[in-house]
Amino acid sequence: MVRVVFMGTPEFAVPSLNALLRDSYDVVGVLTRQDQPAGRGQQIEVSPVKHAATESGLPIQQPRTLRSADALAALTALASDLIVVAAYGLILPQAVLDLPRFGCVNIHGSLLPRHRGAAPIAAAILAGDAEAGVSIMLMDAGVDTGPVLGTAALPIAPDDTTGSLTAKLARLGGELLVATLPRYLAGEIVPLLQPADGASYAPRLEKEAGRIDWREPAAIIERKVRAYQPWPSAYTTWNGQRLKILRARVGTGGQGAGNREQGTGSRGQGEVIAGERGAVGVMTGDGVLWLDEVQAAGKRPMPASAFVAGARSFVGSRLGA
Repeated sequence: MVRVVFMGTPEFAVPSLNALLRDSYDVVGVLTRQDQPAGRGQQIEVSPVKHAATESGLPIQQPRTLRSADALAALTALASDLIVVAAYGLILPQAVLDLPRFGCVNIHGSLLPRHRGAAPIAAAILAGDAEAGVSIMLMDAGVDTGPVLGTAALPIAPDDTTGSLTAKLARLGGELLVATLPRYLAGEIVPLLQPADGASYAPRLEKEAGRIDWREPAAIIERKVRAYQPWPSAYTTWNGQRLKILRARVGTGGQGAGNREQGTGSRGQGEVIAGERGAVGVMTGDGVLWLDEVQAAGKRPMPASAFVAGARSFVGSRLGA
């Protein structure tokens, strides 16, 4: 039986680990990132992969780095035939890549070579892609540049956020992994080198990426609202306080904004307007962004209409000023 070491950390990786266990692969060890403080109370929080591995009684290692002699020795002692990686979060040095006889395979959340890097799912939404997907690739020293063993795609729904799309792709990744591995291990798959054409890079998201620039078109801002949900969240400022925009729609006319909906003049950008049936929107560089759900600093998420009911000066104000 093939001895497998699994490396992963967030929720995206859990379906792949569960798929390996469900298909009776011999998972001899799990590596995940170290426990981290989280939330306002900074309570120590274990990773979703650690939680899943603990429930299944699997041996767990949490090295700070894979470049140390101790970490390499502990990993070598597992005597794996294959290493499976899914959003682990640590770089695998060449010494680790060379350990298993079948190499290291990675479940990446994009249709490679598009959106290599740390935030491929958010990047697909930001780019307005019609579809997203997962790729199973053999890892090399580059960043998501190794030859591909298989891919699977699905359409991006108009209301998909990074959170919802990640959950879909996580399930798809687990299914693709166990469909691909038997053929790969049997030598029935010829790894396909990634073409240079169509390659793009999706860097790690920074906290300040969510700041809204109301000079941009409403369609672009709406994508950012979805791409940055659940983290870092798209946000603006109102009365000197941060206001998160959690759900929003692009203006399409008939909303009660009259001719101002085109929003091409610089004077109106960021201005909050009232629409029909209690709708509230914000003028942008092109069109209106209609707000569905917001979250004020220190408050819970609420419908935009409820927020406006308790903040009468909101309509007519200018956001981000």
